[in-house]
Formats: sequence, structure tokens, C-alpha cells
Amino acid sequence: MRVIDDSGQQLGILPPFEALKIARERGLDLVEVSPNAVPPVCRIQDYGKFLYEKDKSDRAARKKQKVITIKEVKFSVTVDEHDYQTKKNQAVRFLNDGDKVKASLRFKGRQMAHRELGYAIINRLIQDVGDAGSVEFMPRMEGTTLHAILAPGKKEAPKKPAPPKMPSPEAAAQSAQS
Repeated sequence: MRVIDDSGQQLGILPPFEALKIARERGLDLVEVSPNAVPPVCRIQDYGKFLYEKDKSDRAARKKQKVITIKEVKFSVTVDEHDYQTKKNQAVRFLNDGDKVKASLRFKGRQMAHRELGYAIINRLIQDVGDAGSVEFMPRMEGTTLHAILAPGKKEAPKKPAPPKMPSPEAAAQSAQS
């Protein structure tokens, strides 16, 4: 097996018992890094310290992770204009906070005969949300409920203003003469 010591130097290809003997002399462990390689690669290291460092880096990665939750905004076919605007503003706020929004519209009784009204409301919401979000799942029926899922829009990095151009010495001289 190919052996790498604790400082990263290759010790060469050694039999397993010799590699284990070198590791024990140094008070470290022999850890198989790549078992599928030919020959297999092993490293001499402190395995407990390795696990601690790995756990520490995993925890740091989880801290930086953004958890996306799905918030739901419910409509009805007979939604009034003010109620629609309130729920639309709520959906935009959720999207700006980085959450996904599930827009759902439940049909009751004879409203199922006029599904086009529900599709019109959900499509209007998609249009009104605009750049704040993008459609992840187009509106679709599940039983008596019409669903659409909106994902947060891409946030553009603020553009830096172009630095002011310094006039060339010739242009400054010409403007001073006139």
C-alpha cells in the first residue's frame, strides 16, 4: 500500500505491517484514505484529531447554510381586490426574505365549473410578483385545490458606479483656452 506520513510526504509503497509499525512508533493511526486506488493509499495521522477537525468544519458549513422554508398564501375564487393586494404583498415579502411561496386556491362546490377564474387569479399573482420571484411549478390542480410554487428571484449584486474619468491634459488645456 502507498503510505503518506503526517507531514504529507510520501513514504512509498510499503507492506501493511510495516506501515502500521511506523504509525505506532510515531504514536499515530494508519488510516485508509483511498481503498479503490491501485495500490490503496493510507495516511499516518491522528484519527481523533481528524474527526474533530472534520466535525468542526461541518458545523461551520451548517451555520452558513440558508434554510429555505415554504410559506403558503391562500386565495379563493371570490377574492376581493384589497384582499388580493394584501396577499400579493405578503407573497412578495416572503420571496424577498428568501423563502419559497406556495400560492393555493381552493374551489368550493359549483366553483369547480369555473376553473378558469382560479387560473386567472394565480396567473395574475405570478405576473404581479414579477422579478421578486420566479415560477418553480406552474399552476396545477390537485383535487379541488389549484397550486403554484414561486421561488425567490435572483438577487443581483449592486453595481459599482464607474469611476469618473480624468480629463486628459490636452482637453484641460483646450477648455482653459476657450
